[in-house]
Amino acid sequence: MSDETDLIKLYSARILALASEIPHLGKLDAPEMTVKRRSPLCGSTVTVDVVMKDGRVAEFGQDVKACALGQAAAAVTGAAAIGATPAQLITARNQLRAMLKDAGPVPDAPFDGFEVLTPATAYKNRHASILLAIEALSEAAETADASAKINGL
Repeated sequence: MSDETDLIKLYSARILALASEIPHLGKLDAPEMTVKRRSPLCGSTVTVDVVMKDGRVAEFGQDVKACALGQAAAAVTGAAAIGATPAQLITARNQLRAMLKDAGPVPDAPFDGFEVLTPATAYKNRHASILLAIEALSEAAETADASAKINGL
């Protein structure tokens, strides 16, 4: 397969559609936790805000400045964020890493939308951008949840 055909496959219509419709864009007015992640290789950044309630993501906002693959990953993350527990987010993050780096299976539902990014497994230089949103969200949710437990909330 030629390099041009590989790139066409990588930037499929489905990936581009996801990248254009990222849910929960913007900052929250009063986040419990904000986490910013940056890919040093390409300069992509994702900043997420969360509010937790009863150990689940109750409110979520994200600012995404990334390539189409990073934007598509942020769209999948955003679609599944509300109601997720920190444990679910960490599992999804770990499964996405394994899918990209070790040809592992697609993450479990509700994060199975990451399946669209399986063509990116061959492009190691894109992995960091793809992981930004789920890494930032899992860190933010875990930190906010731990803080609430410490403070008895």
